[in-house]
Formats: sequence, C-alpha cells, structure tokens
Amino acid sequence: MTPQQIELVQSSFRKVVPIAGTAADLFYDRLFETAPEVRSMFPQDMTEQKKKLMAMLGTAVAGLTRLDTILPAVKALGERHKGYGVKPEHYAPVGAALLWTLEKGLGPDFTPEVKAAWTETYTTLAGVMTAA
Repeated sequence: MTPQQIELVQSSFRKVVPIAGTAADLFYDRLFETAPEVRSMFPQDMTEQKKKLMAMLGTAVAGLTRLDTILPAVKALGERHKGYGVKPEHYAPVGAALLWTLEKGLGPDFTPEVKAAWTETYTTLAGVMTAA
C-alpha cells in the first residue's frame, strides 16, 4: 500500500465514523443479502457485533501507517474467524459488502481512487487473515 492509499483510506474512514451505526447496519444487511449462508455464524442480536466491526475497522485503519505492528492482531483475528467457521471463500462477499457500504455512506466522496485504496487495504488484510 502506498502512503497516498493509506491517506485516502484514513481520510475517508473519518467521514464514516459519524455514521458508524448506519454503516454497520448497511454492511450487515448487504452481507446477509448477498451471502445468506453466513448469517448463522452471527448472533441473533447484532448490536455488539456491529460495534465490534466498527471498532476493528477503526483500529485497522489507524494502524495502516504501522502495518507491521497490526499484522499480528490481524493474523489472530483470522485465526479466531476460522474457529467461527469462516472459510476463505467468505472473504469475497465481505469485501464486496464493505465496498458497497463505503459507496453508500460516502456518496460522491467514494471516488475511484478511494475505492482502489480500500480494495488494496481489504485485500492486504484479508490475505493475512486467510493465511492464518
């Protein structure tokens, strides 16, 4: 990831923070719509899960400038997800739901450059998680 991509991800995420609840709703609604087979991996009450999602994204985004320091935590997250039944093929719909959520949440600020930066970020982090 380039410094410019990191800055695009971080600056765009700052715009998502004020709408974190809505973004989490959008994300999970889209994920369960496009990949209904993963719904059973989640609790019925998604309140805490949505908070965890936004906190994890915030931590990952903040740590992009020090990627080597967050990779052990990302790897551990991947190991935990494997224990929940997550398979490598589940990462594609998650990434698609994330990009869709960002597009809806950011509107015109979700430029092709921002999309490319987020795609690179997700691909990098998901690669570490699936390798765990």
